[in-house]
Amino acid sequence: MRRDDQHATRAGVARADLSGPPPVARERAAKETPPLQALRERIAFLRGFIAHPGQVGSVIPSSHVLEQHLVRNARLLRARCVVELGPGTGGTTRAFLRAMPGSANLLAIELSDDFAGRLQTSLRDPRLTIVNGSAEDIERHLADHGLPAPDAVISGIPFSTMPRDVGDRIGAAVARALAPGGRFVAYQFSPRVADRVTPHLGEPKREWEFINIPPMRLYTWTRAG
Repeated sequence: MRRDDQHATRAGVARADLSGPPPVARERAAKETPPLQALRERIAFLRGFIAHPGQVGSVIPSSHVLEQHLVRNARLLRARCVVELGPGTGGTTRAFLRAMPGSANLLAIELSDDFAGRLQTSLRDPRLTIVNGSAEDIERHLADHGLPAPDAVISGIPFSTMPRDVGDRIGAAVARALAPGGRFVAYQFSPRVADRVTPHLGEPKREWEFINIPPMRLYTWTRAG
């Protein structure tokens, strides 16, 4: 799970598209084996948590089982446009790209400059657009990149640590942005996300994923179509 996309002092951060990583960084990323890549992600997550404990939702990335649970709940196998809020070091992002159709698009919105830069270096997929900005601005980010209303929005940003008004604005923005019949899937330690999103999308489906450290709550909302 990843960082709080909306810490109060940075809620108004504007989008800034990242330029491509230097050739040396791209070459190093391409040569890394999966175990080494996983180790680097865990180290990056821990560093992010230590530096910004209110913005990072966990000290380790999500489990493979949790990733697949998210893929199913968001119905990514048939999605045309997907938004990920808080991709962190990109573990979930890779799982989503593997599941999505070849013609689909994934917009990853990451508030952390460090995590966004790492994503730009390590993930090279023509379907992926990385934005260093705020989840509150999801509608503008979609418009800026000519993307349609998303079929799914997936979020791991911890609503429990963000100010109430920020969480309310994110919930409202996601509800407006979703395509009719689209799904908002949030995975959280705390149930507070339901208080922020339910007024805008109604009651969610509530589940647990216990094969994760720590166990995670999953909430799935479907916009009326």
